[in-house]
Amino acid sequence: MTRIIAGTARGARLVVPRAGTRPTSDRVRESLFGALESADAIVGARVLDLYAGSGALGLETLSRGATSADLVEHGREAASVVRRNAATVAKAGAPSARVHQSTVRSFLLRASGPYDLVFSDPPYDLDDEAMTADLVTLAPLLAPDALVIIERAQRSTPPDLAAAGLELIREKAYGDTALWWAEPTPATESSQPEAESQSR
Repeated sequence: MTRIIAGTARGARLVVPRAGTRPTSDRVRESLFGALESADAIVGARVLDLYAGSGALGLETLSRGATSADLVEHGREAASVVRRNAATVAKAGAPSARVHQSTVRSFLLRASGPYDLVFSDPPYDLDDEAMTADLVTLAPLLAPDALVIIERAQRSTPPDLAAAGLELIREKAYGDTALWWAEPTPATESSQPEAESQSR
């Protein structure tokens, strides 16, 4: 059992799936959301929570003012738990989350975006190649100023952000858990000014 930390649904109790997921610890969530609020990254955001588990990350953003949240979880039992938790948070006054029982890749291939804030908290046993493929598939769905938060084991290989056109802006470890913050790499400056001067 865990709880929503702050916002409209503060204190709402969330159920955690019995097996097959790895909930983000309260300590990590408190630190993460404190930093996200300081960066003004939550209010009004369109949020995507991949490998949602209990849905705690995406639901926390709705409680704190996010506009919408898509929660993606493949496991049948876990997806059922996410739906229950989403109903609990909506009952407390937060916006309703959209829950998708799907693999991450399948969802990303049919999603439209754009997303402002994305959480990717894959199972520790997800291999590096699959992790990179997910990020590459995610990239076209990101808003230009989006934030992507990736959670993995501290001992894991760092995500290949460059392959997805992302750049690292922050990295922080909490015991065995590591968080990587990334954002889309700025587009290369176009030659528009030069073209305009030639047309005069």
